[in-house]
Order: sequence, then C-alpha cells, then structure tokens
Amino acid sequence: MKITLDELLAFTVVTDSGSITAAAEQLGQTTSGISRALSRLESKLDTTLLRRTTRRLELTEEGALFLNHARQIVQSVEQAEEQIALRREMPAGRLRVNAAAPFMEHVIVPLVGGFRRRYPQVELELNSDNQIIDLLERRTDVAIRIGELRDSSIHARLLGRSQLRILASPAYLARHGEPQQVTDLARHSLLGFTQPESLNQWPLRAANGERLTITPALSASSGETLRHLALQGEGIVQLADFMTREDCRQGRLVPVLAELTETETQPIHAVYYRNTQLVARITCFLDYISEQMAHDWL
Repeated sequence: MKITLDELLAFTVVTDSGSITAAAEQLGQTTSGISRALSRLESKLDTTLLRRTTRRLELTEEGALFLNHARQIVQSVEQAEEQIALRREMPAGRLRVNAAAPFMEHVIVPLVGGFRRRYPQVELELNSDNQIIDLLERRTDVAIRIGELRDSSIHARLLGRSQLRILASPAYLARHGEPQQVTDLARHSLLGFTQPESLNQWPLRAANGERLTITPALSASSGETLRHLALQGEGIVQLADFMTREDCRQGRLVPVLAELTETETQPIHAVYYRNTQLVARITCFLDYISEQMAHDWL
C-alpha cells in the first residue's frame, strides 16, 4: 500500500484547516497537489475519509478513526527530526506564533532578529489576531494572551506582567490643561475601547470610592488605534506599558494623574497544547522572549 508522509500530512492539515485551499497555503503547495494526495490516500485505503458539504469538508467515521493514527505518525516523524536537532543542541523546525497585533508589533517583532541569530534553524511564522483563537484550528503552536486566562485545557506559561497607565500627549495637555484630580476627567476627551467593557475601567477611584468606569468620547476596538489617537492629541487613554514604553521614553506620551493611579498589571501568558515534538522550539522561543522582557521590556 505504501502510504507516504506527504499524503498523511495533507490529510491532517486539510482536516485542521477545513479546506483544501487553506491546507495548500499552509503547506506551500497547490490545491491540485493536495487534492491528488488525498485521492491517493483514499484509494490506497479503499475508503472515503472526507466528504464535501456546502460549507466545508467533514470527516467520515472512517476518516475520524484514521485521523488519530495519521496524527501519531506525523508527530512521530517530527519528533524524530526534533531529537536529531536536539543532539546538535540546536532546536529546529517551524514555530507558528500568534499574538494580538500591538504585542506582535511592540514586543515580538523587535526581538525577532536576536532570536533568529541565536536559533537560526527555527523557522518563525508570525500571525496577529485581536481575538482569542483556537490553536488547533489555526494551526498555531503558541499564542500570546494578555489578561487573565479562562481556558484550562491548554498549557500556559507566565512571561511577565505589564502595568496599565493613564496617558496623554503633551500637545493635548497644553491645549486642555492637565487634570489634577479624578473628577477633572469629566471635562476631558477620554479614549476607550468598544469592547470588552472591562477595558474601560481605569485604575482610579471615583468620588464614591468605586473603581472609575469611563464613558469614552472616542472608542476603538484596537489598543493600537487608541495609541495613535492619543499620540495625535485626541484625548486621554489607558494603555499597557508594553505598547507605550517607547512613547513615554521619548516624551510623546506622559503620565496623567500618576499619583492617584493604583498599580495594576496585566499578566502576559504564552499558551500551547502539550506537544512533545514542539517542546524544544517552544521552550527556546519562550525563554528568549521572557528573558528579554524581564531585562528591558516590561
């Protein structure tokens, strides 16, 4: 029968991505090549593994049974390759990393050069999403998540914490004056998030002693958008240090109500499924990122 690894890989990637087109993009092949690989595999097994619906491909009962075996074989080969690399004390292979766009831009991207020089055989694939993703569905090895975690089915590693601060541009404060107490914010243009509402709770105390929840004069779904609005002098904003560190260092943004701001930090975790063959390259990446963050970034 002589089933090939390429056929097994095509089958598992099509299953994970939900389409032949997506699988072809991920594997760097043509859709016709992926289709032929699936046809050969089904022919060799003399069974149908996938059926096409109006929306996507779905596993047959036989396909679901065979998928577990196919995954084990592919993972065993990847693990063998990884072990050979480990013998040379040099992690190797592709590592797919997903993070929110601001964290990718302000933290990960500046560290990529140093990481690649240290681990030249690790092939990074960087993707950005502002929503929480399904790691398996998006074929992601490790994702960076900011804030408290809710999913207990994945392995998580705390990389560090980033403090939240109230900030504005010097130009905005020159035009509108600098607030001296929390109640002064009512006369200012406040920049906030469209969702979730918790991001519009600032580390300040209102007159009734409760945590201040702002009503934004201008809202955005992205922290990076709010950062640019603040830099352009459109108002006062609450953002995390990891994305405003350089702005504050260069004086483009300055703290507002610093003495009244309570210390609040957001945890930054790396999350991934336990997967033996990926341990070496995940570990070296996370070690490097957390080392650099601890040294200079947070």
